[in-house]
Amino acid sequence: MNLKVLLNRLGYHQRRGTHTEFEFVRRLSSLSYPRFHCYILIDDSKTRFNLHLDEKKRSYQGHKAHSGQYDSEMVQQELQRIITAL
Repeated sequence: MNLKVLLNRLGYHQRRGTHTEFEFVRRLSSLSYPRFHCYILIDDSKTRFNLHLDEKKRSYQGHKAHSGQYDSEMVQQELQRIITAL
């Protein structure tokens, strides 16, 4: 099973990306936010996984900054859920 199929089974949906970076989100309700947001970067020697919780949409047009959690208990639990599925 590839990573995209696994993340789909865990409730994640792929968004835009590049040929080396993939982006996935998982909503926590029927609303767009809050949501888990992960980037997967694949380079020659390794795969990097960046997971965080977007609490709300970015506030300023043209900026990527947003209110997010990177090390919260909720993020750690979601990361463990993904690791267990792997």
